[in-house]
Amino acid sequence: MKRVLVLIALAALLLPTVLVAGGQKDSDQITIAFCFQDLETEFWVAGHKAITETLRAKGIKVIEKNANEDANRQLEQVKDALTQGVDGVIIIPQDGESAVTIAKACNEAGVPIGVFNRPPSDRSAKNIVVVANNEVIAEAAVEHMAQEAMKLGRKVTPAIMVGDLGDPNAVGRRQGFFNVIAKYPELWASAPVEIPTKWDANVALANLQSAMQANPDIDFLFTSSDFLFPVIKSVLAPLGKWQKVGHPNHVILGGLDGDKTACSLLKDGYLDATGVQNLFAEAEMMLDAMLSAIERGDKMPNQWLDDPGFALTQANLAKREMEMWGCKLLANE
Repeated sequence: MKRVLVLIALAALLLPTVLVAGGQKDSDQITIAFCFQDLETEFWVAGHKAITETLRAKGIKVIEKNANEDANRQLEQVKDALTQGVDGVIIIPQDGESAVTIAKACNEAGVPIGVFNRPPSDRSAKNIVVVANNEVIAEAAVEHMAQEAMKLGRKVTPAIMVGDLGDPNAVGRRQGFFNVIAKYPELWASAPVEIPTKWDANVALANLQSAMQANPDIDFLFTSSDFLFPVIKSVLAPLGKWQKVGHPNHVILGGLDGDKTACSLLKDGYLDATGVQNLFAEAEMMLDAMLSAIERGDKMPNQWLDDPGFALTQANLAKREMEMWGCKLLANE
């Protein structure tokens, strides 16, 4: 029921966006294959909804393929779509390497391809790429966390929950975290504790529990994705460390994505900052670029579009809350 309500809210939110994208040839002539690796997080559910609802509202036929986190299966799904004579392909790839392979297959077939929010590992193929600047966004969130740590008048013990490093998004987020670590060397009581998650809640749970047992002084924690906050709460709460900002046992917390959970935690005072991907702007950029390429007959468009994002923090929450996609969803529940 909760997921149904989320999707209904998304549909309502997305109605205004259908008028935004530029013109295109007769929509009856357009078929786009949307091939995604899975819908395992709220962000991907929202991104999927933003793209499919907007295309269908334009009268464009959408062929959907879910690869269930199997890169080889996704490649076969795209090849199958190409044999059906689609006008364009949009993918959310499993990882950066598979994105390159799939894009090259589309290049060979002469069909424009767009890669949404998980960039190819290199630029050897021609594709439309829309991606958040993960390094910059993560750095903005962690910078706010560091500023809060400075107010304590003591050193803190930092940790990062690292995503799957086969995913360029995870690499960028880790780098943004370490940019801030390097910026304030006198702030840290020890080298950062790196906690692998593989973008899997069960892996994250086990590794965070182990990390807290081995390093009970951790009091500065950045998660590379907001979807792991329930895991973090389940580990910190029994230790008496799940406390609001200002409490002596508060662990300075930050994340990245901008989902509903992060919005709730900010509003309730448990979360210090989260980096926000502008989901709706990213979807709009992708669709504008794809439909424009189809209209002008460009079979191999080559364009990288960057979402600079921003950090939503306790300091700017009142002013910028409704710029975060998760807060918009929360407000419409």
